[in-house]
Amino acid sequence: MNTSLLLLLAALLLLAFALLTWLIAKRLSRKVGIPEGRIIYSDPGTWKKNTRALYDAALGLTGKPDYLIKHDGVIIPAEVKSGYAPRNPYDSHVMQLAAYCLLVESTFGDRPPYAILRYRNRTFKLSFTPELEEEVCDLITEIRRCKTREDVPRSHENPARCASCGYRQVCDQRL
Repeated sequence: MNTSLLLLLAALLLLAFALLTWLIAKRLSRKVGIPEGRIIYSDPGTWKKNTRALYDAALGLTGKPDYLIKHDGVIIPAEVKSGYAPRNPYDSHVMQLAAYCLLVESTFGDRPPYAILRYRNRTFKLSFTPELEEEVCDLITEIRRCKTREDVPRSHENPARCASCGYRQVCDQRL
């Protein structure tokens, strides 16, 4: 075989490998529920810790979503949880994603229409509606109000969460 034929064959094999890799990546992306797009921010804690947090001074809100994905000119926050999915997303996870939507809007100037919440076995697409925005803003206000009080009762709806709480040793309301 001459050299030019070998080079052509090598180029075709390389192109076929690149195409196969691209197809596998797209399939995996769809399987895990992450939208297509370019990851512009990540804080998964697996490679290195991301020190850049999103911040909104007016709300007094700071956060580090696991991923921000730019898709069709829109930035979508995505959060990945290690546990199995409940029937419906936990309220605390929904509020976390709603807060990230607020941070994306204030940081980048565009309102995300939705956010992605990925559990080990299921993905939820959470619409960032005006009602959800109002709910998370009310929660932020309530948290701020509680921070000024001295006698804030703890929430003990989840015994496992109470058992693993970092304040358990000094909490007079522990279970």
